[in-house]
Parts: sequence; structure tokens; C-alpha cells
Amino acid sequence: MPYCKNCGNELPKGASYCPKCGTAVAEAMPTLKLALWGERFIAWLIDAVIIGVILGIIWLFSSIVWPSFTGWPSFPTWIPFFSLGVDSIIFFVYWMFMEGTYGQSFGKMIMRIRVVQLDGSGIDIPHAALESVGKAFLLPIDFIIGLILYPKKRQRIFNYISETLVVKIQQ
Repeated sequence: MPYCKNCGNELPKGASYCPKCGTAVAEAMPTLKLALWGERFIAWLIDAVIIGVILGIIWLFSSIVWPSFTGWPSFPTWIPFFSLGVDSIIFFVYWMFMEGTYGQSFGKMIMRIRVVQLDGSGIDIPHAALESVGKAFLLPIDFIIGLILYPKKRQRIFNYISETLVVKIQQ
């Protein structure tokens, strides 16, 4: 097995980055091009609009069919840096399914980026579930910590934990 030139950690087969220190593996650099934070934000925004419109239509339809319907359950849905509302659960399921099945959400498809494992291979549902926890429930803190700790790999903390990267799709 190869070893990281920076920290000496043993590298998994086909890894593009050292899982310990984040140093790029020279042989793999041309194959994976990391997505920019701006591209990832726009993809997230597209997903938020799509799911928001769908949830709005469901809420409107529900209030017409059942006039006593008052919306989602009324418990605190946002505490600083932590969201636990029904909408967060819906976003979690959406991202887990789409990224675990296709490697992309609709926003990522439009932005031509995808989620992959460190070696560039596709992710599965368990990796997508772990990666989606931070995005759906802890996004501000997930992003800020990731920005500070993993700037070279552009990973949120839950990307790091799930050993995933967001890359541009090669043309």
C-alpha cells in the first residue's frame, strides 16, 4: 500500500487524498476536480427551492382539503446551529436517497457536481445518510468547522466523517 508523503499514513487503495491529513495523492490529482464552495451553495439553494415549493404545494393542498390543517407540528424547529423540524427530516431523506442512489441531488445535477468517496467511486446509502446529517440538521456548524479544518479538500465536517468529497463531473 502507498503511504502519504506528508504524514506517513497508509493510504487506502485508489485514494485521492490522505484520510488523516488531507494531502492530495499526486497520481490521483488529474482525475478529481473538487467543486467550489459557491457551486455547492448554489446546488443546495436549488434543492431548497425545489423541496420548498413541493412542501408549499402539499401544505396548500392539505389546508384546502382539510381546513382545520394548521401546518407542520408546532415545536421549535430551529435552535442555534441545530434544526429538528419536519422539513429537516424531509431534506435528510431527499439527500440521502438522491445522493446514495445517484450520487447527486437535483441541485448537484444542474451544477454538474457529485458526491464521491475519497477514491472517486460512487457513494452508497449509508455514506449518503452520514453525509446528509450535517447538511440537513447541522449545516451552519457543519460548514464552519469543515471550512476551518479541511480547506484543501473543501469538506464539511460530515463529508470528512463519511469520507466523501464533492467533485465536478468530468466532461
